[in-house]
Amino acid sequence: MSEKSVPRLFVDFALGEEVSLAGPQAHYLINVMRRKTGDPVILFNGRDGEWVYEAGSVARREIALAPGKKIRDQTAPADLELLFAPLKKARTDYAAQKATELGVSRLRPVLTARTIAERVNSDRLHANAVEAAEQCGLLWVPEIMEPISLVDVIANWPSGRALIFCDETAAAGSPLEALSRLGRGAKSVLIGPEGGFTPEEAKAIRAVDSTLAISLGPRIMRADTAAVAALSLVQAACGDWRA
Repeated sequence: MSEKSVPRLFVDFALGEEVSLAGPQAHYLINVMRRKTGDPVILFNGRDGEWVYEAGSVARREIALAPGKKIRDQTAPADLELLFAPLKKARTDYAAQKATELGVSRLRPVLTARTIAERVNSDRLHANAVEAAEQCGLLWVPEIMEPISLVDVIANWPSGRALIFCDETAAAGSPLEALSRLGRGAKSVLIGPEGGFTPEEAKAIRAVDSTLAISLGPRIMRADTAAVAALSLVQAACGDWRA
């Protein structure tokens, strides 16, 4: 059976030992993926690499899994963070999913003057990140950070960490060229709310020593689209898309 057709799950226990799954994950394996005794299941936990397990006894609401072999060793993600102003539910879900697929190691909601949704459901963010990690072959799930105000972000910005500011007022130019000079060190991509940053916020962001303001082109993008565009540029110019 092709690994692409084998269900893949993120779990929070150590791998390499026999386990039993219940709840939503058991329902998914038994009723959605129709796992039977002897069928393979792939598990990862962000610590022990990726393992093939074999279904043992299958009950109505529980499935036993026996360890097979490790198929990938654990690797650490790049230190790439997405700072984003929370959006309405569906758009926040989309941003979390796509940022995960694009390889971020952390998702940090940032509250700005024009943020639409000030309440952030961290469990929902985590669930979206888990689903994306399961589907796209990641060996980790991004860390979900607590919401923080933009004022606090700027006041406590760590020295030497690149702050990539997606600035609609930035001078036109090649973002790939500018980003390629950053190398592969720690970076954060900052995306504003639907209404953009206020002039005062933009000025404060630019004043951070390690800020790199880039243009995302001649069109004004939605915030969730801008996140995808910016992360794609970062990965292409100075991230893990490069050889």
